Amino acid sequence: QVQMVESGGGLVQPGGSLRLSCAASRRTFSWANMGWFRQAPGKERDIVATMSWGGGTTYYADSVKGRFTISRDNAKNMVYLQMNSLKPEDTAVYYCNTQPPGPYWGQGTQVTVSS
Repeated sequence: QVQMVESGGGLVQPGGSLRLSCAASRRTFSWANMGWFRQAPGKERDIVATMSWGGGTTYYADSVKGRFTISRDNAKNMVYLQMNSLKPEDTAVYYCNTQPPGPYWGQGTQVTVSS
């Protein structure tokens, strides 16, 4: 079974920063494009950012461009999301998965942006 464990969320004030981490199983990670997704209360899960296996291709949702940066460490099977200039509308549970997503999701990590 695919396993992904997200961490790094928390409560932060508007304008603050957080760095999310995702530890993926080797089977998931190998040669896979990876992505971060988020789901706000009452809304569907949306894509936030993706990165190709080699890191040469990235995608960002318009709402996070210029503020979020995705990165990965293939040797460690890790994916990261650096989030700067956070806004209240970034509040959501954040998940990582392959892109396109596989059928299994981790528990996610809660990000709350509030003063």
